Amino acid sequence: MSPTSTDSMKSHLGEAGSHVKQAAQDTHEAVRNAAGAAGEELRLGRANVKADLADGALAGLAAAEEAGSAAREQMDALMDKSRDLIDSAAELVRERPLASFGVAFAAGFILAKLASGNSNNK
Repeated sequence: MSPTSTDSMKSHLGEAGSHVKQAAQDTHEAVRNAAGAAGEELRLGRANVKADLADGALAGLAAAEEAGSAAREQMDALMDKSRDLIDSAAELVRERPLASFGVAFAAGFILAKLASGNSNNK
């Protein structure tokens, strides 16, 4: 018996169904592989972000330490200048005690007048 058009159509439909089933399996495999690759990329990206943040934190700590050192240097320089000024003032007082007393008295008098003038305005 020769195959009829119906048999031929069934055969082609069966073959088409097999191809659709295989396409679905291939799609599933492709999606699973893509998800795995995306997950790996995410893990790698997360590791890179963590490394960058750690490097940034270390650089920030180093900058903070340098700022502390710079502040200490400035404080030492300021202390040296203040010691020099105190020494200069002490030397001036030793060389000219009467003039130093007069300047101190005048400055105290002016400050007292300014202070009493401010308290009267209140």
